[in-house]
Amino acid sequence: MLVDEVGLSSDSRERVLNAAEELFVKRGYEAVIIKDIAKAAGIHHASLYHHVPGGKPSLYVEVMTRHLQRYQAGMHAAIQQPQENLESQLQSVGAWVIAHTPVNVIRLHNSDLTAIKAEAADIISNLAFEATLFPIVTVLEAAQQRGEIQHESLGYMAGSLFASLEAIHAIPDQYLDLSRQSIANQIIEVFIRGLKA
Repeated sequence: MLVDEVGLSSDSRERVLNAAEELFVKRGYEAVIIKDIAKAAGIHHASLYHHVPGGKPSLYVEVMTRHLQRYQAGMHAAIQQPQENLESQLQSVGAWVIAHTPVNVIRLHNSDLTAIKAEAADIISNLAFEATLFPIVTVLEAAQQRGEIQHESLGYMAGSLFASLEAIHAIPDQYLDLSRQSIANQIIEVFIRGLKA
């Protein structure tokens, strides 16, 4: 069994990272305490403090970095698939967003990042932009170059679309008369119709 530089076996460390990532992504930075992470990872909280000397702030930065990097890779894979047009590319993005735990960008910026050091917050903020909005901006810019759409503020439009897609997660199941993907496709259809050149 491999042991890393902070003394956790690779298996234990991975359990800690997975537990911390799941909790931070779902609840946010302030709502998670070290005891929650230790319990979810199946270790005693005192040993977690011993093995993660930077404590909760450094653990948050580490797991959110890896979470956002994976999210970014998934979004890029979604837009790289061969597509006929802007609508089908955005439907791939919508399918990715619907299939994965929300990033909760608003909570991330308004709550989580204000609770950590500014330098770390800047890193996470930039990663969040590159994971969530930049892929959509890229798709919109390409569509604009092809003459499919025309708009002067594609960054704002990308943010609006991403926020709308991510908000579909918040609809309680009992109020769904369509699949979440169908709702995403309808949002994308309305979005594109309003942007056509």
